[in-house]
Order: sequence, then structure tokens, then C-alpha cells
Amino acid sequence: MKFGGTSLADITAMERAAGLIAAEAKRGMALAVVVSAMAGETDRLDGLACKAGLLDDSRNGRRDYDPVMAAGEQISSGLMALILRRMGFDARAWQGWQVPILTSGDHACARILRIPENPLGQAIDGGEIAIIAGYQGVSDEGAITTLGRGGSDLSAVAIAAALGAGRCDIYTDVDGVYTTDPRMVPQARRIDQLCYEEMLELASMGAKVLQTRSVGLAMNSEVPVRVLSSMMAPQGDNPGTKIIGEEQALERQVINGVTADFAAARISTLGVPDEPARTALMFKALARENINIDMIVQAPSRAPGAANISFSLSEADLARAQEVLAHLSAEIGYDELHADRSVTKVSVIGIGMKSHAGVAATMFQTLADENIKIYNITTSEIKISVLIEAQYTTLAVQALHSAYALDQSPSPEEGR
Repeated sequence: MKFGGTSLADITAMERAAGLIAAEAKRGMALAVVVSAMAGETDRLDGLACKAGLLDDSRNGRRDYDPVMAAGEQISSGLMALILRRMGFDARAWQGWQVPILTSGDHACARILRIPENPLGQAIDGGEIAIIAGYQGVSDEGAITTLGRGGSDLSAVAIAAALGAGRCDIYTDVDGVYTTDPRMVPQARRIDQLCYEEMLELASMGAKVLQTRSVGLAMNSEVPVRVLSSMMAPQGDNPGTKIIGEEQALERQVINGVTADFAAARISTLGVPDEPARTALMFKALARENINIDMIVQAPSRAPGAANISFSLSEADLARAQEVLAHLSAEIGYDELHADRSVTKVSVIGIGMKSHAGVAATMFQTLADENIKIYNITTSEIKISVLIEAQYTTLAVQALHSAYALDQSPSPEEGR
């Protein structure tokens, strides 16, 4: 079981979460519980660390940053253990280094290397409810590390895999994964089940329910995941959304979700000499700065022997990408460079794309009917993404949600 920050906002919220834990324990479940920091605590600690000057570019700076950031989860684990003990359960707080969750030494973005089963597994087998601080681990050097934002999801899936858990339940403030953001489309509905691949695409394309790395680990380790609401009573019906392997899914809905990523930006370089070496120079320079590029479009320029190259990237990387390309303007040879923050990446996602034709046609016709211009396009086996003007985001999402009939519950026979 994993509880996010909104599920642990204060002692009252923690007591509600403890009730859910107690209900599972009374059913005879052996439990490992991963907790995030209380809502807002990670941001508060990050602000303190930055004011103190701990987060600098040196390795020592990042190393000293991690113990500060790990403190929020340590507090949550201790408080939850105290609450459960007061309720009469044998509970104990475990910090990442005690489990131990062994990680790389990449401070602030460490990778989990392995989790020895014995210490934690023996405690759980002995009847203890283990309350584990998420988001953190320990390097080979014995230093506290953190896994990056949303890392408690990753902690939970990794521990479930290490223990051979029957499933990993992720408790949050929503009752599952929805076909799209209900704030944009009131008709959005909860999805009963998704394949790992669909959830991975949804998470990477803007859905905030699960951290992308955790979904990838669940898929690779074949850990069944459920997304549930922590706001419901322990005795109530709380089906949530199941994340399972494609071979286990009973239904094959063609499209399962529409997402909007508001953190996208676009750069266009006009009049680049149409030579492969120029394009290679551009993208190699961006790669050296760890700037991830998403959608790329190359089209002929009005100038003879030249091309216009447009690509999308994270808005957070836009200024740095502009600096890189401006520094290499003479070598790349472009005439103009334009940057645009007022774009959104809208995606339709569904495992049924693998076996159904016409998905792209429906998407492009729907957007055409609404006179929404498409700047860039990218596809995978189960996803189509387009870059559009940000002002049309809600209209696009609503139109696509309706076009694929996502506001209608699938009948038992549909898409099997």
C-alpha cells in the first residue's frame, strides 16, 4: 500500500489512511506500506534547501540536498507507525537506508539498484506492519539519496517487486485513472482497467496519477497495480483502476484516454541548409545539455536548398535550448529561430490501436472540424500526439473525448 501526500495532509488524514491499513490487516494481509511526505512538505523543504545554498552544481551540494528532502517521508513514516500502534497494531517505521533500498549515487535523481528481501520480509512475516519512507534510499557510499519527484510511487513498486507482493495499491485523492481530466471534461469516467503500456503513455503524456518510472518498473517486474481513493471508507466499494498486463485484459477499448500536456514548448529554425550534418550538429548539441526532444518536423524552406526544422520540448528546457542554438547559429546556418511557449501536446492513447484502423483519421477529422491547426505530430503503436495552440486545448480534448465515445461506458461485448 502506498499513500501520497494529499492522503497524509494532516493527522486526521493520516488516521483515515490508517483505517484503510487496519482494514487490510484485519483481512489477514501481510503489509508493507510506503508513505510520501505530508502535502506541501517537499516543496517547503526544497525552498529551505535552496535558500541555504545546498542545491548547487557540485556533487557535494546535491549530496547534502538529499538528507533535507528525505526528511518529509521520514516524519510521515514515524507518525503513521505511532497512529497504528495507538490502534493496537504492531507497526514500525522504516527509513530507506534501513530496508535497505540500495541506489545509485546520482543524488536528487537516484536509480534503485536492488532491495534485499531478508530484513524487511522477515519483519513482515513476523506480523509487523512495515511503514516505509518513500522517495529515498542509500548509495554504496552510505549516503542518503532521493529518487526524484514522485519517487514514492517508484519506492512502492520496487518494494512490491522485491517482496513478491500480490499487488501494489496506490492510494491518492482520486478514485482511479480517468479517460481525461474531469476538470476539462465533466463527462470523463473512471477506467476500470488499463494495460501497463497504456498507463505508461498516459503518465508520460501529462496524466499525473502515477510517476512514469514506477509504471515502467511495474511493467518490467509484472507487479499488478491498483489506483484507489484514500477518501473512501474502508468498508465501502473502492474498485479503483487496475493496471495489468495486456494478456490479462478482458476488454480492448480502442482508445482509453485523452491527455493534455501543458508543459510543452516549440522551437522552429528556418532556412537551415538541407544537409544531414547541420541537423546532426543541432540535435547533438541539445543532447549534450540533456535536453529531450519530442516531435520533429522538417519541411522544405522557401530558400533553395534549405529546410525548416521544428521540434517540441519541455517548456522548462526552452530557454536553455535557445541559448545552445544561438551559440551555434553560424555552424547550423539557420536564418531565423522562433520559440513558442503557447502550445499544448494533446494525445489519444489506447492499446486497441494495434488492431483497429481509422484512429488517426478520426483524430485529424475531429480537429479539422474544430479548425484547430496542428503543428507537429508523433505516433507510437498505442498513441498519437499532436502539438496545437494552447488556447484550443480544452476544445480539442472535449471534441476528441466525444469523438472516441469515451464518455460512454463500454458494453461487455465492445472491443473484446
